[in-house]
Amino acid sequence: MKAKTAHRDTLVRYDGRTATGEFEVSEPISTFFSAWESQSADARLELIASAVSESVKYDDPRTARTLIGIDSLNDYVGLFSQNAPGWSATVVHCDTIAGVTRVTVAFGGKGPDGQEMIQHGQYFVEMEGELIARMVGFVGNGLPET
Repeated sequence: MKAKTAHRDTLVRYDGRTATGEFEVSEPISTFFSAWESQSADARLELIASAVSESVKYDDPRTARTLIGIDSLNDYVGLFSQNAPGWSATVVHCDTIAGVTRVTVAFGGKGPDGQEMIQHGQYFVEMEGELIARMVGFVGNGLPET
């Protein structure tokens, strides 16, 4: 089984409050999101291929249809790197129930005005063995906006 990395981090919620805690995130999930900041298509492909199954399925609000396979996913993640150079995707919270992992990710970097900004996304991940098999992402962190 691939290693899990322990994290202690602070999640800034939409209501301005913070939640601090410890959580573990599996290596494939950490690796997958680290690929989002790679400007090199080859390096990004290597990271993604080490984290997901060959027939991985991926959806989020910006995909017109389910992406299937490593190459499709690599192309899509490359759009993030291309459109938001210098931005990172950092796992800020993770928990697992009944084989489904909920992952909160902070996408951060300089916005068009030059100011640092963070946008959160929440993903639901299913594993196949030690690799990501299915991922469904949502905008925000699941909390109602106030």
